[in-house]
Amino acid sequence: MKARYLLAGFVLTSTLFSTVAAVADANLDQAKLAIEKATAPVTLWDGPTSGPKLQPGKRIIYIAGDMKNGGVQGVQVGLNEAAATAGWKLETLDGGGSIKDQLAALNQAIAQKPDGIVIGGWNPNVAKIPLKKAVSEGITLVAWHAVPEPGPIAKYDIFYNVTSDSTQVSQIAAQYAIAKSNGQAKVLIFTDSLYQIALDKANVMKKEIEKCSGCQVLEFIDTPLADTANRMPSMTFSLLQKYGDKFQYALAINDLYFDFMAPSLKTAGKGGDKAPYSISAGDGSVSAYQRIRAGDSQSATVPEPLKLHGWQLLDELNRAFAHQPPSGYVTPAHLVTRDNIGSDGGKNNLFDPQNDYQGHYKTIWGVK
Repeated sequence: MKARYLLAGFVLTSTLFSTVAAVADANLDQAKLAIEKATAPVTLWDGPTSGPKLQPGKRIIYIAGDMKNGGVQGVQVGLNEAAATAGWKLETLDGGGSIKDQLAALNQAIAQKPDGIVIGGWNPNVAKIPLKKAVSEGITLVAWHAVPEPGPIAKYDIFYNVTSDSTQVSQIAAQYAIAKSNGQAKVLIFTDSLYQIALDKANVMKKEIEKCSGCQVLEFIDTPLADTANRMPSMTFSLLQKYGDKFQYALAINDLYFDFMAPSLKTAGKGGDKAPYSISAGDGSVSAYQRIRAGDSQSATVPEPLKLHGWQLLDELNRAFAHQPPSGYVTPAHLVTRDNIGSDGGKNNLFDPQNDYQGHYKTIWGVK
């Protein structure tokens, strides 16, 4: 009888171990498939194919959250190109990475009474009253990265928020760590709770890592993007001292963290082909591309098609001016590693899909 119970217990334990192993294998296989899809070349246009003809002679103001941020800057470049094509006047005001300066720029923009204002990478929650004033004066609002989700933001009367699906972006970054480590990644996650989108992205990465039974989140670190130059060098040394060889992967919501982590890793004899491996869930800065290409303390980034997003912002504004609904377009996540960095604009240190998005938007607007 006792032997029978022991045998039953052994069978049950073996079954449980087999089930856990099967789930772990499935999670790893899923991560590897997602990475394969996310690293493929982007050559087919999957955006809108119809819309209103260009509304002429518009004047718009882009309020940048911080022009030191490569994402905010890249979107401005695309918007500037699109505005030149459309014959619209574009002015850019720099919010300098602080709420005070962002509000000052917004109030300055409203006083100029433009046709449209673009919120470029900062939280509209800090500007409820002036945004209401803008709308009451007939100014159309669109945004980039104002909130984590793409689409209209009804509570701020923002016609459309252009962004990739931040959940998908964050999942891909975490899945790359899972796949690269063969399901054994130990990670630190860096975010900035000043920005809701940054906090949400970091939490998604955390959940994705926690799905991996062999992986571990060592620490969830909230440190401001605007102060990375001062904080990251000493913090990097402290983390290396604290975790030693357990510090294998660094996941961050933006490449900016790694601008100032990389030199410290190099000084400590880490990085490069050695752990820790740095992976960013946005935005694909020039310096990030350079580090990835050189194998220098960054393994991957999930860049957004920043110039394309600039063109989309103008298209959404044009739809609003023509009293038509937004396009609803959401660009899929794309992962850049050393293996595919030469495609889709990578030679120029940016993610610029080779799907002729400019030509498609020109066709919609009826311009050459």
